[in-house]
Amino acid sequence: MTARRRRTAASIAALGIAPLALTALSAAPALAHGSMTDPVSRVSACYAEGPESSDSAACKAAVAAGGVQALYDWNAVNIANAAGKHKRLIPDGKLCSAGNDKYKGLDLPRADWPSSKLAAGKHTFRYKGTAPHKGSFELYITKDGYDPTKPLKWSDLEAKPFADVTDPKMENGDYVFEGTVPNKSGRHLVYSVWQRSDSPEAFYTCSDVVFGKDTGGSGTAPAPVASAPTEEDIADGADESSVEHDGHGDNDNKTGAEVTAPAAGDQGDAGQDDAGQQADPPVAEESAANAPEANGDAAQPTTAAAAAAGENLAETGGDSATTYIAIGGATALAIGAAVLFGSVRRKAARR
Repeated sequence: MTARRRRTAASIAALGIAPLALTALSAAPALAHGSMTDPVSRVSACYAEGPESSDSAACKAAVAAGGVQALYDWNAVNIANAAGKHKRLIPDGKLCSAGNDKYKGLDLPRADWPSSKLAAGKHTFRYKGTAPHKGSFELYITKDGYDPTKPLKWSDLEAKPFADVTDPKMENGDYVFEGTVPNKSGRHLVYSVWQRSDSPEAFYTCSDVVFGKDTGGSGTAPAPVASAPTEEDIADGADESSVEHDGHGDNDNKTGAEVTAPAAGDQGDAGQDDAGQQADPPVAEESAANAPEANGDAAQPTTAAAAAAGENLAETGGDSATTYIAIGGATALAIGAAVLFGSVRRKAARR
């Protein structure tokens, strides 16, 4: 990925326009939106290995099933209209992908996913927030007797989260919060739900963990140790991501967020969250900004809605890195738009 980074830097230098470079940097401070890095999520671990050159058998299998784009879009395993209705929207067997077909490789049932060591008791959790938002985190762990070689079901998770926090602090781009891990043994899975409070959008991760010594289990060898992507890894793969940098976009190809229908067979009442409470209706501007284009035919959100979404995002998270600053005049903005349009066309051509 280093070569891509050099090409990107050379392209910016070739423009010879400092105000434009400043505008581009200020308008797109980070990728949207985030993933668990302690314990390391499946998608983060596979991205860190390298989308085109995965080391582990599990990550290679994930790429074979879903392609490399899912790994470049490692921080966007999300649902645009979740609004707390996670169990209604995500079917059994598809928890790690959040029911999003692009990430179906993450749902593969196997006991050799790269894993993190975990122990009972107090633990400091870290979640890379590449586009910070206000909201709550809930962490669930699998029940005793969990079998990683079978598709993950909601019933495999303990009924209540063992860690639950709202608007945790950020340190160097990571959400950091404490939780008390229950006593477990062998291989397990930590499932995280990050529900935004400024939007119905939610994010999901699966982190494979091992308590004690990893004996492999089910006749398999011990799994490799998971590593989180470094800042250099994140920067190097940014130009290959199809995720909108400001966390909002006009279709699924840019946001990675799907407006998802309830899972088949669901009998829940519309407008209620998983706890049976009445869910707050989504803000109109946020819904328009997060809604994807259905097979390329849906209408694009209005300019006003997109502007409102950008304004809302700038007000959330409490991180100065997310404040969007308009630098340069109309000419610089026009040139910047042309450059971004050209970049999108080049990415589309590569696919």
